[in-house]
Amino acid sequence: MFRIAICDDEMLFTEQLKEMISAYMMDKGFVFKIDTYSSGEELIELGIEIVQYTVVFLDINMEKINGIMAAETIRKMSRELFIVFVTAFVDYSLEGYRLDVVRYLLKGNASFKNTVNECIDAIMDKMNYSVTKKEFDFKEGKKEVSLERILYIESNLHKLEFHVMEDTLKVYTMYETLNILEDKLSEYNFIRIHQSYLVNIKHIKNVARYKVILSNGVELSIPKVRYMDVKKKFISSQGEV
Repeated sequence: MFRIAICDDEMLFTEQLKEMISAYMMDKGFVFKIDTYSSGEELIELGIEIVQYTVVFLDINMEKINGIMAAETIRKMSRELFIVFVTAFVDYSLEGYRLDVVRYLLKGNASFKNTVNECIDAIMDKMNYSVTKKEFDFKEGKKEVSLERILYIESNLHKLEFHVMEDTLKVYTMYETLNILEDKLSEYNFIRIHQSYLVNIKHIKNVARYKVILSNGVELSIPKVRYMDVKKKFISSQGEV
């Protein structure tokens, strides 16, 4: 299913954009679902669950958490999701380049509907967007997984549990040691915070009081001997978008 989010604080415009996108998707015969959000705060409260969407249409000029701030938060969790800026202005090109935005949609443009259709066409062309995936031989069967969708891997009773955000949070299991997985995934910013936990650093929301808080609210403990190293790596990662 092609899942789309629209985040805009103008209710009338949101409904108009939703109708345009729906008309395009139905004409193409796609299975889709569109959710709407009225503020940047409401959108980013989803945390890691935001990766359920294929594309997010973001109004730049919202109060408190604007579209650029929301896009920065999204990019810390995923480079895979497509972002489209919706704006009444055209002076955000540097931010768009930095945040890998697919298109700008200019409100009030006489050909706005055509621009929306062209934008979705471009996204369809980019659906082979390069993301790092690896195949794992899970007990549930072999499966190729986008590494950025793995929140953490837990060693539990001689097996590993992969906590992966798909449409919902899924758990896959395999027989392997966490030491071997740590070696394989170290170059992809997975860090060992505990004998039993290997965590994707981009999904760490905070490190405090000998625990990490993940973007979906899960808390994992850190032993004292690893705490300062984990905290330093987390702080270092915060400058990366």
